[in-house]
Amino acid sequence: MSAINGKVLQLQHFSVNDGEGIRTIIFFAGCSLRCKWCANPEGYTMHNQIMYIGSLCTACGRCTAVCPRHLDFDLHNKAVRSQCDGCGCCIPACLDNARKNTVSTWTIEDVITQLEPQIPYFRQSGGGVTYSGGECTNQPEFLEKLVKKVYDIGLNQAMETSATFDFDQVQSILKYIDLLFVDIKHMDSKKHAYYTGRDNEHILSTIASLGQFRNDLVIRIPVIMGVNGDDANIIATARFVKQHILDPKIELLPYHSYGVDKYEQLDMSYPENMFRTPTAVELNHMNYLIEKKGCRLYHLNSVFLELKEHGALYSTVFDHVTMFSRWKHPLHRILQNF
Repeated sequence: MSAINGKVLQLQHFSVNDGEGIRTIIFFAGCSLRCKWCANPEGYTMHNQIMYIGSLCTACGRCTAVCPRHLDFDLHNKAVRSQCDGCGCCIPACLDNARKNTVSTWTIEDVITQLEPQIPYFRQSGGGVTYSGGECTNQPEFLEKLVKKVYDIGLNQAMETSATFDFDQVQSILKYIDLLFVDIKHMDSKKHAYYTGRDNEHILSTIASLGQFRNDLVIRIPVIMGVNGDDANIIATARFVKQHILDPKIELLPYHSYGVDKYEQLDMSYPENMFRTPTAVELNHMNYLIEKKGCRLYHLNSVFLELKEHGALYSTVFDHVTMFSRWKHPLHRILQNF
C-alpha cells in the first residue's frame, strides 16, 4: 500500500446520519469555506491546533514544563494562543484531559485498520464508509488512494462535499462513490459569500455538471433560520435542483449548535445569536415547497441490525432522526451492551 499520509480530524463509528445503514465517518481536515455556523471549525485548516478546556484545567504546569516554547497553560490568553504552533507535546502531559489535538496524520493502513472491526456492522446493516470534513476533496491524492482501497474491500462509500473542488481533479475519485451528498448553502451569491467566505458560482456550476450523469446525487440544505430558511431561497434551491439534476432529491438538515463549545476551546468567536433552528412547522412548510417544485425529499432508511450473541438473535430497529448528536449517539452505547 501507498505511504501517502492524510490529515484527519477523527473517525466516527456507528453513525446512521450520513448514508444508508451503520457507517464510519472519516472527517478530513482542511476546508476552503468558512461557514459562520460550522460545527467543525477545527477542520478549517490541516494544521493541528490545541483545544483547551479551561474548566478541566487545574493549572498544574505540566504542559508548560514540556512545551518547547515554555508557554503558559492558559490558551484562552490570546498572547499565549498566538505563540502556540500546535506541536502537541503538551497533550500527553495533561493529566486532566484539558487539552487535545484537532488534527492527526494517518496513513491508508491506519484507516483500514480502524475500519476492519466495523465491517460486520457494515455488512449486516447495508452501511459503509462516508468521507466528510472539513472538505475531504481538499486532500485529493490521499482520498483517491483510500477510496480505491475501500472499494477493493467491497464497502459502500458515500461522500459529503461542498463542491468547491476542481471537477477534473476528483473525477477519478467520484466513480467509486455510491452516494454523493452536496451542500447548497445559499442560492444568492452575495449572501453565500458573506456567510461562507466564498461566492457560489463555481459550486452551482459543479453541481449542474454532476447532475447531468449521477442518479446518486442528494442536495443537502443546512437550514438556518435567519440565513437561508426563507421561502424565496428554498424555492430557488428546489427550482435549481429540478432543472439541473436527473433525479432531483433534497435533504433538509436543521441547524444545531453542537459544535459551539469548540469555538471556546479554540479561542474563536461564534455569532450564536445570528442563527436559529427551524421548527417542525417551518420544516414541513419547506418540504411542501420543495415537493411542489418537483423534487423528492430524501430520507435515510431505518437501520436494521441483527446481532448474534450466545445463540440468541437480537434485532433492533434504529429509525433515522434528523438531529442526533454526533458525540452522544445512543447507538454506540446500545451496541456496547451486546
